[in-house]
Amino acid sequence: MAHPRRFRFGVKLRQADSYEALAERARRIEAAGYSTLLLSDHFWEVLAPIPTAAAVAAATRTLRVGTNVLGNDFRHPALLAKEIATLDVLSGGRVELGIGAGWRAEDYRQTGLPMDRPGLRIERLAESIEVLRGLWRGKSFVHHGPHYRIDGLAGWPRPVQPQGPPILVGGGGRRLLGVAARQADIVGINPIAASGVHDSATNHDATPEATDRKLAWVREAAGARFETLELSMNAYLARVTEERGAAERLLSERFDLPPAEAVHVPYGWVGPIEAIAERLQGFRERWGVSYWVVQEEQAEALAPLVARLAGR
Repeated sequence: MAHPRRFRFGVKLRQADSYEALAERARRIEAAGYSTLLLSDHFWEVLAPIPTAAAVAAATRTLRVGTNVLGNDFRHPALLAKEIATLDVLSGGRVELGIGAGWRAEDYRQTGLPMDRPGLRIERLAESIEVLRGLWRGKSFVHHGPHYRIDGLAGWPRPVQPQGPPILVGGGGRRLLGVAARQADIVGINPIAASGVHDSATNHDATPEATDRKLAWVREAAGARFETLELSMNAYLARVTEERGAAERLLSERFDLPPAEAVHVPYGWVGPIEAIAERLQGFRERWGVSYWVVQEEQAEALAPLVARLAGR
């Protein structure tokens, strides 16, 4: 086995009309055996991630809460360190922080935020992670970097989790995956969205061969710490069905690839639960990926898969 970690599963949630509705859905996800409920961070029609995570933590007992992922450019790391540490205290140590360099061009355009070149955004993200970890230690912290300056600030409160909440960094390009490999606890392997939108180039970067390259980059950049990393991927399409030919048709449509290629894309699962479970075990053997994130609308149908694989 390439990277022998136990399977766990997260659910990405986007919207809720009330606290009551959110709490009910979160409890169902918890009862189904999912590990985490995750929130995205965009200016379109999604709930704000940090207050939503706090509400989910209040409504549940064991479900971890997190982000998948925050845009680093939207918050100063000193503010983010305090908010995430507070959430970790109030949730009893159930927080995971997913953070990225920012990729969606419309978020920047609509808010008037400058969308700097990718290398600069990635450099800023790497420095932000240094600041977060420094402040979570709870001691007087000094940092004078090219993007952030901290002068003797002691982060408060201290997170409940001894090393601070686990940090997930995901990406599809070599430079960003290098930052993830060197600095994160969880590495998210994604198709690249270099244009600022999900386009055909993103779909064509979702193949097993592309994933092989990305894992090689992570392994090279991580060095000896590779074995400590948890590897994660998202299921952008998941359909439980007994229909013959459904996998070829649905995956080809979703990923804009010929059917014979589309059926091998790891980011899409179509078929009976038994077949999907077999695929995920094969992916873990090939790439070491053990942490899978699904969309909320797929969570109920995939509950038997979670029952079958989670913790194994």
